[in-house]
Amino acid sequence: MKIRLLSTISLAVLLSACDSGSTLDPQKQIGPDPELPQAKNFIMPPMQVPEGTAWKEGEKPKVAEGLKIEKIAADLKHPRQLYVLPNNDVLVAESNGVPNPKTAPKELIMGIVQKASGKGGAGGNRITLLRNVNGKWEQHLFIDHLNAPFGMQLIGNTLYVANADSLVKFPYQTGQTHISDAPVEVTELPGGELNHHWTKSLLASPDGSKLYVGVGSNSNITENGMGAEFMRAAVWEVDPNTGASRIFASGLRNPTGLQWEPKTGKLWAVVNERDEIGSDLVPDYMTSVQDKGFYGWPYSYYGQHVDDRVRPQRPDLVAKAIKPDYALSSHVAPLGLLFYNADNMPQYQGGAFVSEHGSWNRSPLNGYKVVWVKFENGKPVGQPQPVVTGFLTDDEKQVRGLPVGLATDSEGGVLIADDAGNAIWRVSSLK
Repeated sequence: MKIRLLSTISLAVLLSACDSGSTLDPQKQIGPDPELPQAKNFIMPPMQVPEGTAWKEGEKPKVAEGLKIEKIAADLKHPRQLYVLPNNDVLVAESNGVPNPKTAPKELIMGIVQKASGKGGAGGNRITLLRNVNGKWEQHLFIDHLNAPFGMQLIGNTLYVANADSLVKFPYQTGQTHISDAPVEVTELPGGELNHHWTKSLLASPDGSKLYVGVGSNSNITENGMGAEFMRAAVWEVDPNTGASRIFASGLRNPTGLQWEPKTGKLWAVVNERDEIGSDLVPDYMTSVQDKGFYGWPYSYYGQHVDDRVRPQRPDLVAKAIKPDYALSSHVAPLGLLFYNADNMPQYQGGAFVSEHGSWNRSPLNGYKVVWVKFENGKPVGQPQPVVTGFLTDDEKQVRGLPVGLATDSEGGVLIADDAGNAIWRVSSLK
């Protein structure tokens, strides 16, 4: 593995030798007005990828002062998303995408490099149920034979699951530990042989009358053609009873972590922005998502900053592009968002936890942690505070885990899906 990894990185470095890495302090790319340097163009994007390694016995992530962390589930198959049921059982979606054809040398190299970091582990294509019984967490196979499941939502007695290519539903009874019913399709979702951003995040409206689905783009910046982007890079609004759908908001390259902000009731998302124009472009972000809003992709980023690689240009759409609310810094790859309102950790009430899966195309590396962002009057303020770190070793050479999905359990602890470590962690107060 090490020989193959070093050979791959050597080739990537040779192809991207014109890049000298980041020239900006990541803190300058955080907040409502991130610093945006001049874009660069590369034959091969700059890469720095740590070697994936397993957590050793007794090892665990580091947490902020006053907190503790414990592993509540292990030996999973690429756990990605979490959902807490009303009876306090925890659902874990285990998946790692669908096969995608890799026709260009760049795609082949990128695939090998990313797998070497632990991002390429086999997914379970299933949902596992975790149940806390007298302090011990049982694991039950809840639903099997899914197609790269990600988002999960319960409305009444119906469980909705967002697969890579469809939104499906199952009947659910409180307390059951296995569902054997066949899935019933609510609506198709963009999929197909080429399904670049396969994760489909899912969120129900507070009254259960609508479902919101995050659908990522099918490319970096439309290099697979605009036809491959039909109904993608968007948040869908779906009627769960009829399957009727519409585009709620568009121009969002890969929206995930959908959540309702508790003060304003607005829809929020974290978004993975575009690559291949430098270590310091483009900052990933979190933002409120407006009905009928357009957020720039692929024609521009951070408002009206035009991406001149895209053809044809659309100045009419660029003029409408909404500037995101809060930058998280470049290439941190945010995948989870959680507004926290429980009592267990009162110092974090009212703010948002964000899981940063970590960069592969930036030097030095960025992300690989869970941060907390303070909110005031429904808006993020200040700098993010690191809450859970240690997924990446201090020398940036090895990565032991990668945070993805976040959820609050019945006692106010924060649960973290670690897809490289195949584990679920629980963070709570020391008191």
